[in-house]
This record gives sequence, C-alpha cells and structure tokens, in this order.
Amino acid sequence: MIKDQTIFGFIREEEYRQKSGIELIASENFVSNQVLEAMGTVLTNKYAEGLPGKRYYGGCEIVDKIENLARDRAKKLFNADWVNVQPHSGAQANAAVMLALINPGDKILGFDLSHGGHLTHGSAVNFSGKLYNPSFYGVQEETGRIDWDEVEKIADREKPKLIICGASAYSREWNYKRLREIADQHKAFLMADIAHPSGLIARGLLDDPMPYCDVVTTTTHKTLRGPRGGMVLMGKDFENPMGLKTPKGKTRMMSSLLDSGVFPGTQGGPLEHVIAAKAVAFEEALSDDYLSYVKQVRSNAQAMSDEFNQRDYKIISNGTDNHLLLIDLRSKALTGKQAEDALIQADITINKNMVPFDDRSPFVTSGMRIGTAAVTTRGLLESDMKRIVELIDKVLTNIDREEVILEVKKEVNNWMLDYPLFK
Repeated sequence: MIKDQTIFGFIREEEYRQKSGIELIASENFVSNQVLEAMGTVLTNKYAEGLPGKRYYGGCEIVDKIENLARDRAKKLFNADWVNVQPHSGAQANAAVMLALINPGDKILGFDLSHGGHLTHGSAVNFSGKLYNPSFYGVQEETGRIDWDEVEKIADREKPKLIICGASAYSREWNYKRLREIADQHKAFLMADIAHPSGLIARGLLDDPMPYCDVVTTTTHKTLRGPRGGMVLMGKDFENPMGLKTPKGKTRMMSSLLDSGVFPGTQGGPLEHVIAAKAVAFEEALSDDYLSYVKQVRSNAQAMSDEFNQRDYKIISNGTDNHLLLIDLRSKALTGKQAEDALIQADITINKNMVPFDDRSPFVTSGMRIGTAAVTTRGLLESDMKRIVELIDKVLTNIDREEVILEVKKEVNNWMLDYPLFK
C-alpha cells in the first residue's frame, strides 16, 4: 500500500509547530511516547460495546483486561469506588451523567459560560441548554470570585435537580462542602466537572470533590496528561434515589445508571486503543515524577501571575490556585482576538477568552486564557515563566510592528530547540 504522503506531511508540520512554539492553551498538554504508542496499536480494530465481561461482541478477552486495568488505576489515582473510562470526551461524560440522573426539561444550575464555565453546563447552544432548563451562577465583578452565598440564593430561587461545579476558565478553589449543603437543601444531585485541574486534584494539590459530589467527571488530557478522552467517577456508589429497579426487581445502583448513560445512552463502542493510553497515563500520574510535575505546574502558574501583575495586566481574581490564568485585556486597549492572532505569529499559542461581564462577542472577546501544563511538561521552570511573559508583553505592546513579532518568533524557535515535548 502506498503511504499517504499528504496526510503524513501534515502530521510532520503539526509536530514541527508543537516543537518550535510555546504552548500556553490551558486545555492542552504533551503526552509521553508510551501514551502515543498505546494509541497507535491494533486495539483500534476491536469493537467492544458494553462493559468488561458484559460485551455485545466476541473476542474481547484481551481488551477486557486492558479496560479493567484502566479502571483499577483510575480508582487508585482518584480514590474512587467506581469509574467508567469509556467516554470519548469530557462533554460526552457530562452528557452521560445528565442523561442518567435527570429528565429533559429538569432544572440545572451551572457556572455561567461567560464567567468561565463550560458549554455543557447549560449553554443555550449546547445539548445541556437545549434539553434541560438551565440557570446560572457566576463571579462577583469586583473580586472575580464566586460568592457562595449568592449561589445558595440562586439555588433557593431556581430549585434545580442538578447543580454543576467546575470550569474551563476559573483559577480559584471550589467550595465543594458548601455546594453539598446547598444541593442537600433541594435534594439535588451535585456534579463536579474537574476536567482542567484533575491532575492537581488527584495528587492532593487542590481540594477533592469526591467526598462531597455525587458524581465527578473529567477529561483525561489537560493536566492529567493522557490521551484526549473523558471519564466518570464516584467516590462511593449508592442506591439511586429515584427508586429505579432492575428487570429482576432489585434497586439499581447509581453506577448502573451511569454506565447505561455512557452506553447505550450517549455513545456506541468504546475506543479501546484510547483506553489503553488512558491506563498508561494513569500509571504515570501515580508516580513521584508526576507529583513533582503537577507541583511545578502550579508554581509556574503562580510565577506567571506575579509577572503579569508586575506589568499591570488585569488578572481575573488577581491570581491563581491552579494551572491557569484568565486575563482581561481591556486595560491594554486590546481584544482577545488581537492578542491571539499576534501571538500566534510569534509562535506563542494562547486562546482568546471571554472575561466576566465582557462587552464583546465570543468571536472577539476581551480576554485571553493561559495555562502552564504544556510548558511544564517540556521542563520549563519559574524563571522561564518570567521570560515568556516578557515575550508576550513585547508582542502585545508592538502588535502592529511585524518586525518585532518576527524577532520574538525567532527567539521562541531557538529557545524551544533545547526542550523536547515530553521532558
């Protein structure tokens, strides 16, 4: 068979782009060679609808071993009683939970997308906003932080069946204990979407939602540094409060409902090559090296925050507890789109992002989101964060000067020659 030179040419271009630039998108990271190797295997040939030991296809003896190992490693990593590693993405993990726990038209309370939430937390353009009846909480304009008393007031008014916590652009801790109390007042389910900080949570650097939330979802990339995919977990399985029964008349456990929410509820056959790569990443995340890595991720984010503050950039909430920063560029008379476009020309990749109380559209935005997971994987330290901010500032203060931007690009490319994608 003739090799597809066009596609593999594009792949080489993308590899060069990743190697030669500075990756600061908070939701991206670089996986190890063994994660890449596991994904590119014959496991992609195997159909395996169902769960280990309960498949709808034959020949699943080996993939059952792989998926069981992935589940066991995830349980150990997150101290969870139950896990489903099959979701293709974080969005599908969230969809499966909602399908399992609530009915179309039920009220949900999520974190406002424009304040740092996720599409699947009730956005009108997403399934969560189309199928369910969403309401939202957000941050306070003066602090950039969530007011938990205000969340309670909104819950008292809306009486949701499901409360969702977690975000894609919120840099502070979550008060899971308080949210549990609010959910209990309304007999609501509480779901934590920890897609972004999951690696830091798993290794004890951030508060753990597992003791307080009925269900936890996450992606397996981002700070967890695995393949692109999703996962659903529970700290402890329990009898479902809806009183649903199995065909044999037994009360269905929550794990059973959630499993059925994944398959057949929201997707078909699992991607066993990706699940194998997830298992590899979970084992890596249990190591001492990974613990040192996530500690460095947070230290780098805090160092970057300090440097941006010194240069008079407005950081939402004035800092970070995790791996990311959300920066309001209005004080610099720039839009997020302008910043993203200019920095890409310098091979520094960030993403434009709405900020709380933004007065621009999602296609333009007033802010940018920055994360330190990927650059930390390459081995960069706190002193390097200062240099990165200097380069960003040089581009943004010379946004119309092509020669300056190209000068920064050359410096970035030469600098990154010394840093492999996965240190």
